Amino acid sequence: MAHDLKDFWQRLQSGVEVAVANPSMDREDRSDRLLGVRDGFYRYLREGYDRHLTVVVVPQIVEETPSGLATSDDEVLGLLGERTAKMQRLLGEQYHFYAATEGGLHSLTIDGEPRLFVHNWTSIRSRIGQAWGASGSVQLPDRIVAGLDSDQIRFSVPGTRKAGGLISSLTGGFETRRQTIGLSTFHALSTLFYGVIEGHPR
Repeated sequence: MAHDLKDFWQRLQSGVEVAVANPSMDREDRSDRLLGVRDGFYRYLREGYDRHLTVVVVPQIVEETPSGLATSDDEVLGLLGERTAKMQRLLGEQYHFYAATEGGLHSLTIDGEPRLFVHNWTSIRSRIGQAWGASGSVQLPDRIVAGLDSDQIRFSVPGTRKAGGLISSLTGGFETRRQTIGLSTFHALSTLFYGVIEGHPR
């Protein structure tokens, strides 16, 4: 295992190559996925560890995203795990990392009442393992989802892929889809490399 990690890190010295699952047909959504994943890698490697490596993100066609927004974390995590596993199975060692990212809803019961929140998940798979990370959550206003079941909610929330996504819509554009993808990617990398990379300057 130690030899594998040493060899893996040596391969990264010339630059990081990431295959990104890109199921969307919308150009803006595809761009946000690629740039958001790249942002997360840059933040982790450059700001966190002062390693100024080039990060290349390459889109990979996967199955189409299911209609509507996923209504549970389990649904999103299962989908992302399938996508990264499929890319690694098909592409082998062509890339250092395989990443997939998607937004979804999750429910919490607060004071006896169900509340719905939206956040973005990223899954990263590599030779050293697999990890998931999420962005921050934003609550869906009750007036938007009152009286709707889960199937109706998938198609009733504000924001579209073309318009920048749900979180961008809820925050009035102050937090973009690219930013949420970058944060969830950064969090996934933090878990993936915990205890593996040494020499954090802070």
